[in-house]
Amino acid sequence: MTHHAQLDGSRWTPYLFAAPIVLYLLVFQAYPLFEEFLLSFTATPLLTPRDGRFVGLDNYRDLFEIGDFRGALATTAIYTVSCVVLAIGTGLLAALLLDAPFRGRGVARALVTLPWAAPPVAVALIFTWMMNAQYGIFSHAQRALGLASGHENWLDNPSLALPAILITTVWQIFPFSCVVILAALQGVSAELREAAIIDGADRLSIFKTVTWPTIQPTVALLALFVTIWSLRRFDLIWLMTQGGPIGATNTLVIELYRQGFVYRELGPAAAVGMIGLSIALVVTSVYFVLEKRMARSRGVAP
Repeated sequence: MTHHAQLDGSRWTPYLFAAPIVLYLLVFQAYPLFEEFLLSFTATPLLTPRDGRFVGLDNYRDLFEIGDFRGALATTAIYTVSCVVLAIGTGLLAALLLDAPFRGRGVARALVTLPWAAPPVAVALIFTWMMNAQYGIFSHAQRALGLASGHENWLDNPSLALPAILITTVWQIFPFSCVVILAALQGVSAELREAAIIDGADRLSIFKTVTWPTIQPTVALLALFVTIWSLRRFDLIWLMTQGGPIGATNTLVIELYRQGFVYRELGPAAAVGMIGLSIALVVTSVYFVLEKRMARSRGVAP
């Protein structure tokens, strides 16, 4: 009897440990998302949220009829793709350099993490100064290289504001990519590297045939994280440009904030949030589908 009781207890133990996490997700994630979903079908003022009325799909239809929202979708796509490509590309290059043996490698590995540890407010303030027309280093570099007059503020120029935001973002987040890829590089087989060198393979061939297949799953997961973080990034963009000038840096998250707290309409803000969530879910689903295909091609059970 005692033996059967122990078996039953061990069967329910995993569920007991998982119960607090599931409860937390239901209370603080699932329920608010469900409320936001319902809110997106209403016209609800921010100051009097109890006066909301059901309007069906009007919020979604109105959003897609507004040029500002369509522009926010395009800007979000450009910003997200650029962040993924530049942050992971820069992180991969830095990781490969830091993986090679050289004097002071430990110090260099520690220093590369500093941008990631910096508070976004401080980063936004520093880069705002650096991009100032009068005394910013970017303007001085433009004038020195003869690329432009260098007498304009980057963040006030519609054609330069988004690149300025991208430079700031990539500078802060590439260390995370670097650290993650550097950890993955430690799993690359030294024996395979040595065998490739003995066979006369150059560095590019070694990377393609030995290094990349090992770190590819890590890079793919990293791309998913950077994509989701880029879709939801608010602090740097709002602190530096507030979505301007003329909507040049207006992303979905900025548009959500503007609808909810500037225009004080919770319904359209919730609709923007649900659209952003849908995009994140689509990206995640695509990742898992591609990951399963890559796992099959590697002969690994998904």
